Amino acid sequence: MKKLALLSLFLVSVLSTYAQDNDVEKVKTTVSKSEIEGHIYFLASDELKGRQTGTSENKIAAQYLANMLRSYGVKPIPETNSYFQNVLLKRTSGATKTEFKSGTLTLHTIFTLNKTNTNYKGKAIFLNHGLEEDYKDVDVKGKYVVCIIGSKDDRAIRAAFSKTREKSKLAKEKGALGVIEICNVDDQTKTQMEHFFNGESMSLPNPNDPGKSEFTYLWINDKNEEISKIFTEKKEADIEISVEGISEHTINSQNVVGIIEGTDPKLKNEYIIYSAHYDHVGIGKAVENDSIYNGARDNAVGTVTVLSAAENIAKYPTKRSALFILFTGEEKGLLGSKWYVNHPVLPLEQMVYCFNSDNGGYNDTSLATIIGLGRTTAEKDIVEAVAKFGLKAIDDPAPEQGLFDRSDNVNFAAKGIPAPTFSMGFTAFDEEITKYYHQVTDNPDSVDYDYLLKFFQSYVLACRKIANNPETPFWIEGDKYYEAGKKLYQK
Repeated sequence: MKKLALLSLFLVSVLSTYAQDNDVEKVKTTVSKSEIEGHIYFLASDELKGRQTGTSENKIAAQYLANMLRSYGVKPIPETNSYFQNVLLKRTSGATKTEFKSGTLTLHTIFTLNKTNTNYKGKAIFLNHGLEEDYKDVDVKGKYVVCIIGSKDDRAIRAAFSKTREKSKLAKEKGALGVIEICNVDDQTKTQMEHFFNGESMSLPNPNDPGKSEFTYLWINDKNEEISKIFTEKKEADIEISVEGISEHTINSQNVVGIIEGTDPKLKNEYIIYSAHYDHVGIGKAVENDSIYNGARDNAVGTVTVLSAAENIAKYPTKRSALFILFTGEEKGLLGSKWYVNHPVLPLEQMVYCFNSDNGGYNDTSLATIIGLGRTTAEKDIVEAVAKFGLKAIDDPAPEQGLFDRSDNVNFAAKGIPAPTFSMGFTAFDEEITKYYHQVTDNPDSVDYDYLLKFFQSYVLACRKIANNPETPFWIEGDKYYEAGKKLYQK
């Protein structure tokens, strides 16, 4: 009996090794450097003008992706027989005029956080950081609140932005007409903030929206601390604010969706989602006569990673079924994925994993960085797959950036679906990343395609291993989304 048990274990080990090696060969037959280059050079070409959501070039990218899925044999959405899921969006333009005046001071570098037209002439009160303790014994009703961004402990832009909801709520409750926060940022940060806050923005229409708020929320770049000087000796001053030209209208965009049925009679009822966003930030401020933000790393690479998985799984189907989703509107606030989870083409409880792919850049070609690697039970499958192609899998090296909650995976995680993000190798969000992230320099000829071949092969093999594993993947107990997962799957 002991010999029989040992023989059984040996056979299981041999068969497992054979299956793994067989999958490696399957990956190599469909993932090639030339095909990766071809896709990325098209999607990140000047002709697609940065694939901004709502543009004709974004639609061309969507059509290209749908045609690729069709050519692989991936099936369209069953109910519509189309690869396109219509996504309804509200587009809000930037202001044509922004101006702050007080006495002889006039400033124009104003960031419009809530896109509201206003013309105000009246009183403003300085309230330190505009937090609860700063309102004690102060009447701000019918006036503007002027304060310093963030808190006394943290004035970094990301931390300051996270405080805006709290500050807005406080000011409204106290009867203020708006909030002006004073910041002091360098020219590169100013350019990024102008693009993010003052450019065109989008949101999902909200049927319960009570209508346009008259409350105004602005950041003003006070480089020479001129506003601060006004309030040095007095806490109240006369100001004028003008924000004009903001308009709204509704547009249609599209997620690209395809399906491959699994081979196992039971496991085919479980789906693995393979996802990435295909939009980028479009055309912006020119740098050395280049105004097209091509988005090769972010996220043509991620998009083509998913195309590679689709081609492979269509040719060699896995035990679990596959759902491929390429999202629009990620750069506008994760809108395509937010729309999808509220309008799924298949029941969410059948989606047992979402393997997202998104990138800002890379600084280490020996790695694949998986944001959320240790948060699900699929960690072993991912680590082993990456190692097969000579790379090392690491978890998030920059938790201060909040990357898990900044890509489309988070909308699935919030529903309870385990959802890490597969990214190119980086060890820190350093200068090598920011040199390309949302910059005109992120062109297809600046990418290391020898590295990308290994990166793509690693992702596709990890997809196969997760989709063929007899054990259904899930969150590690204690994770932030563990309870949501239990609720979704009724565990």
